[in-house]
Amino acid sequence: MAREPALLERPRRTATPPPLDWLTLADAFEAACLLRCMPPPAGSRPQRAAGRFPASTVEFNREDAAQRMRQLLERLDVPVEHEMAFGGLRRRYELHRLRVPPTHRVRYSRLMEAGWWQGRRELLAAPVPGASTPRRVWVPRLAAAAWRSALLAGGRHVRRHILGVRLTDRELAAVLIRSAALLRVPAELRPGTGCFLVSVADGPDRHRILQHTALAPAPAAESAASA
Repeated sequence: MAREPALLERPRRTATPPPLDWLTLADAFEAACLLRCMPPPAGSRPQRAAGRFPASTVEFNREDAAQRMRQLLERLDVPVEHEMAFGGLRRRYELHRLRVPPTHRVRYSRLMEAGWWQGRRELLAAPVPGASTPRRVWVPRLAAAAWRSALLAGGRHVRRHILGVRLTDRELAAVLIRSAALLRVPAELRPGTGCFLVSVADGPDRHRILQHTALAPAPAAESAASA
């Protein structure tokens, strides 16, 4: 008589990885936001509908965005190969391609995935009554990291009366609106043709965003105690 399959024989779900510490989270979240600003390289295989990760190769058309991504990955102990090419006929442009070696792609993928979802969760849940001191300190830093990524790698939309970025990622656009609120800056979201425009008003609001997103020395490791 054939034995019926038992429920206990079903594959076990993979255990949820432990949360990232604040210092690692800040770098992983910012790198994940940079990825979400960029379309996948031409010829790459499509990613899951829920996100673009893992994208082991990413192309930036701005050197400062590529250098920031490289800096973040190096701090996360993920080596990256940096190639530069030139394109265009009448209007020449630089293309910076970053590629994670195959031997480090599993770690890279896990960090990008965990960094995005944990950072997004912290931003959308804040502020929490009675939140710990590390959370009160680091959540605004995550908000600033989201905007820094968008200003570096998103499609800048600068007008006399606004500072804006064009994004194709709906989730990132929502995160920017929430991040601006946490930085005490009102932001506006407008749908466009195939993209979303997130903007803040010129004047004090623009100055506050640029002030928060200015690069500073990396926080000391001892200040990264988890909540």
